[in-house]
Amino acid sequence: MEPALRHLIFRVEKERYALPLEAVREVVVLPAHWSRVPRAPPAIPGVINLRGRVVTVVELRSLLGVGGQSASQKIILLDRGRRDLGLLVTEVDGIESIERIIPGPGHPTSSVRGVARLSGSPVSVLDADGVDHAVTSLFAGSHQ
Repeated sequence: MEPALRHLIFRVEKERYALPLEAVREVVVLPAHWSRVPRAPPAIPGVINLRGRVVTVVELRSLLGVGGQSASQKIILLDRGRRDLGLLVTEVDGIESIERIIPGPGHPTSSVRGVARLSGSPVSVLDADGVDHAVTSLFAGSHQ
């Protein structure tokens, strides 16, 4: 059995997702003001200035192909070294230990590692490197 790893559990619309806690720098409340980026892909609504650092904000709903209206209220900042990347999410539920991740149904993507069960409910476990790669691909013009 794999050792249990701590994950940040959050929601995008009604779907629950998890990211390894080691990949998350912090969670911030959606600021009232941010800057749009001309000619940016639709999944990139803009950038924010967070303590003097420019953070690219990604609409995770669009990146993952989750339908519905955007009700984003939080930004999860990924720890990506020199580049700052923020993921728009609906809500953050907390931190949980996940022991087992199984391959998810449907076609796999680099952004989704698999599915875990928490309190009897499925949670899609994301891969931070895969999400980062998907965002980079948006700017390169090649979609996943």
